[in-house]
Amino acid sequence: MAIIVPTGTIMTADVLRDCIKKHKDELVHLTELQDAYENKYPIYKAPKKADWKPDNRLSANFAKYIVDTMTGFFMGIPVSITSSEDAVKAWLRTFNAQNGLEDDLSEVAKNTSIFGRSYYMLYLDEDTEIRSVPVSPMQSFMVYDDSILRRPLYFVRYYKNADDKEVGSFSDSRSVYYFTESATGYRIEEERIHGFREVPAVEFVENEEQMSIFESALAMIDEYNKALSEKANDVDYFGDAYLKVLGAKLDEGELSELRRNRVINFEGDFDKLPEVAFLEKPEADGTQENLLDRLERLIFLTSMVADINNIEFGTASGIAIKYRLWSMASLAKTKERKFTRSLQQFYRIACGCVVSPVPEDSWMTIDYIFTLNYPANLLEETEIAKNLAGIVSKETQMAVLSVVGNPADELEKMEEEAARQRDSIFPLSVE
Repeated sequence: MAIIVPTGTIMTADVLRDCIKKHKDELVHLTELQDAYENKYPIYKAPKKADWKPDNRLSANFAKYIVDTMTGFFMGIPVSITSSEDAVKAWLRTFNAQNGLEDDLSEVAKNTSIFGRSYYMLYLDEDTEIRSVPVSPMQSFMVYDDSILRRPLYFVRYYKNADDKEVGSFSDSRSVYYFTESATGYRIEEERIHGFREVPAVEFVENEEQMSIFESALAMIDEYNKALSEKANDVDYFGDAYLKVLGAKLDEGELSELRRNRVINFEGDFDKLPEVAFLEKPEADGTQENLLDRLERLIFLTSMVADINNIEFGTASGIAIKYRLWSMASLAKTKERKFTRSLQQFYRIACGCVVSPVPEDSWMTIDYIFTLNYPANLLEETEIAKNLAGIVSKETQMAVLSVVGNPADELEKMEEEAARQRDSIFPLSVE
């Protein structure tokens, strides 16, 4: 849920209080999503059954599987970020390496899958170097204006410090302001110029609706856990079934002998012997199994993430696997477009910093290449790459190969190797 205020709103203590209240109201839902990812499902909080009843609490953590599978598929191969300008390309290599961008973007991708959105914040460190850090939506939010463009006005972070006191900061396009919680509300205490020309944070989203990737399947995951727990209870019940003896009275000694030797012996006419049998609960194993299978299929169908551990994937190859991953690939492509837009904003902010070594408009020369992490068939890829010779550029030809992370860099390496070989064959004569 986006927090929107009228255009031109000044962030006062009262406005800050109202914005934080709206975010805290949404924290109930965000906490539910985080609990699902961390395997803290409602089944563990269900009312306790009577002491004499089996009370198993089991959960299958589909939420974590779905998130981690999509994150690995989408960002398992790091996004290639390069530029057509040599100076910008050199700066990107240094900037991305210093900030651990590959790991950060993987964390941002995971958070967007869990919460539907995540934040990436920029700041200047003590050495006046541009730094960036992922920030969870559990402790931060963006405030937008109410125009059709939805311009970011403020980025707010708040948390409990070591003294269990709520503190935080918010940034506008010029400064960062620090605040603390007091008995009468929030008190804005300090202002520092942050060195960027706009709000130094970017919102990344999973989709336009900012929905978690497993949110639509969450009710079915809870029902699956409930059915799985009840099935375990039934197993325990049959393991502890009661023995009924009708028509005969057994004393304590006979009961003890029965438990020890597991033998029942009665004298008398066969037709008039007492009835001895176990009490049996009506069996619903088939119904339970059908329900579990149906729910599991619907969970993966609704989330549009493939069950990679399914035996069908182990026997498929080539184009068949890509067809089975088509729904997940379509989902990843939507996420790719959202991420590309956010990355453009991220580098626009970085290039516009007062200490940026590249021109302010350098972000327009940066390209982003996402490579979905399909199971690789190098033999098939090399054949396709060979067949593309003379039809497309060498860089496009090289991009077909999953082992090549950055086609432009690979072409540069090939040219350097070719130059070294020429020099070794035809060395320059020195007079």
